[in-house]
Amino acid sequence: MRQLVQYLVKHKSNKSSPATGWQRWTRRYFGFSRRETSGMAVLLVLLLLLLAAPKLLLPALPAYNPTPDQQRLDQLAAELTTRRQPRVFAPRYARRTYPRRAVVAQVPLAPFDPNALTATDWEARGLAHFLAQRIVRFRDVIGGFKAKEQIRRTYGFPDSVYARLAPYMQLPDQLPPRASRAAYAAGKGEFSRSYEPKAPSKYARKPTHLAPFDLNLADTTQLMQIRGIGRGLSRRVVEYRLQLGGFLREDQLAEIYTLRDAPDLVDSLRKYTFVAPAFAPAPIDVNTAPFEVLQAHPYMGKRLARVVVAFRQQHPPFRQADDLRQIRIMDAETLEKLRPYLRF
Repeated sequence: MRQLVQYLVKHKSNKSSPATGWQRWTRRYFGFSRRETSGMAVLLVLLLLLLAAPKLLLPALPAYNPTPDQQRLDQLAAELTTRRQPRVFAPRYARRTYPRRAVVAQVPLAPFDPNALTATDWEARGLAHFLAQRIVRFRDVIGGFKAKEQIRRTYGFPDSVYARLAPYMQLPDQLPPRASRAAYAAGKGEFSRSYEPKAPSKYARKPTHLAPFDLNLADTTQLMQIRGIGRGLSRRVVEYRLQLGGFLREDQLAEIYTLRDAPDLVDSLRKYTFVAPAFAPAPIDVNTAPFEVLQAHPYMGKRLARVVVAFRQQHPPFRQADDLRQIRIMDAETLEKLRPYLRF
């Protein structure tokens, strides 16, 4: 019996209620020990102190009142306004003052002589001041009006004003024919003009029929007889002929710088000039000619002349024109142009 009681007591103590199991599970997973609870409490106190420290340590900021500063700024602005003086600039150009023009009284229209009126008289008949002055000046320049047509052609003369004044002008409507102008001028001596013959021109007229002449023997005077060839162009032709050593063909005229864009002048020169078949140009000795002579030739130039002089100092003398082909910058076209002018 004693053993049975002990067994029941043992089993009763081992049996737990549902509430006791939940508390045990919560305590196992969410429970804190006494040390952990103390640490958590200390940590919470420190956090609260950190949050309250700015408000406890920093002094209270005073409230900003902008009224005094605004009053100060207004006072400074008023002082600057009173001190500032408007800038006055002296005029760059003196202002011109014009006298006030007197008002001219108008007169009733009646027959009048335009050559006897002054500017004021024209203004009295309805013309503007500037137009009246212009008509008087125009009349003085041409020596007096001879017809109404001349007044109508005055610059700026309105057609409406001319139509109003024309019936009262004591002048013919149109100028007389050219054949009767001499008699008209003889009848009125104040309007007569003396026509003098034109002075002879200082330049002689060029002949219309010109015989061809030798291009290599002609001077500037002969060349100037051709129409379109003046003093400067004729001088350039002669200078180019001297540099070249003489023309072999008339086509060489087109090589002159001022004649490259003037084919009509080249045709005129070829029409009235010729080159003699037996003409021999002045030759150039490429083995002995100095650099100055070589570079002055139109077909040689400064660059090619410098290379020729340097080449002949390092190689044997040239014997024929084809030997110049050893120079690299000497092309076939330039060599063919130079061939008649070379001597070896």
